[in-house]
Amino acid sequence: MKKLSLVICVYNEEQSIQPLAEQIIKALQDIDYEAIFVDDGSSDRTREEIKKINDGHFILVELKRNYGQSSALQAGIDQADGEYVALIDGDLQNDPANIPNMLRMMEEEEWDMVAGVRANRKDGVFLRKIPSKIANYMIRRSTGIKMRDLGCTLKIFTKESIKSIHIYGELHRYIPVLIALEGATKLTQIDVNHRPREYGHSKYSISRTTRVISDLILMVFFKKYMQRPMHFFGSIGIVTLGLGILINIYLLILKIMGNDIWGKPLVLLGILLVMGGIQFITIGIIAELQMRTYFESQHKKPYRIKKVTHVKDN
Repeated sequence: MKKLSLVICVYNEEQSIQPLAEQIIKALQDIDYEAIFVDDGSSDRTREEIKKINDGHFILVELKRNYGQSSALQAGIDQADGEYVALIDGDLQNDPANIPNMLRMMEEEEWDMVAGVRANRKDGVFLRKIPSKIANYMIRRSTGIKMRDLGCTLKIFTKESIKSIHIYGELHRYIPVLIALEGATKLTQIDVNHRPREYGHSKYSISRTTRVISDLILMVFFKKYMQRPMHFFGSIGIVTLGLGILINIYLLILKIMGNDIWGKPLVLLGILLVMGGIQFITIGIIAELQMRTYFESQHKKPYRIKKVTHVKDN
């Protein structure tokens, strides 16, 4: 087993490959490592540039098409065989020279994850920095994960912690949240070097903001209701159904007293609340059944044991 597996996702980064490879070789020369380039369906010469690297530490994983960063990261993690797994961007903005120090922290202080914090970001203020600060604040407040910079790709994990999760959709920025949900408790962060992009162009766009918010809602649901979805949907359903019933009882009393209730907006609201309440409760029951099926069919447990100690009899 290697000491470190370095996973680098690249998409149309042909000019960055050779400089990045040289920096990795220099930074990790005293470490037993493998560097896994995952080409996420590039349309330029990225794959050809990776194949030119004359070093046995490097591996190329070619995806059949562009799946997105989360799926590419998962492909690299699946291939990783190191005791520790590091993630780094392929655009030269993360500095490989930070990795040895982060790895020492992992070993000496026994962390589950050491995450980089871009202390002096070299990005545009309005397009990148401000939206990133807002997103990080929202995620910290919503999930309770006290990470200052969840958007920094440079992170190192123990093999056990990173392979306990599956990354899909756009969940790569929520990896600390996901591993915390799986029982990882020792998470820390350290300032790292951040450099301006030298080649190509950023794949980031402001349109990703809506996806970040959508994923945040999903993470909050996972954190609070993953194993008890009925408590979420059922609570909403009972309140909604109760309000609908009260409105309909009120309308029924008015009708009995001889009042004309037809055409009143309250009638429509009462009907919608009753139907909505029934649907929420039904969704809760279905989600609960799916969770039970998942745990039982996969032979999974709704808990993770940290350690078992046999205490000697006194």
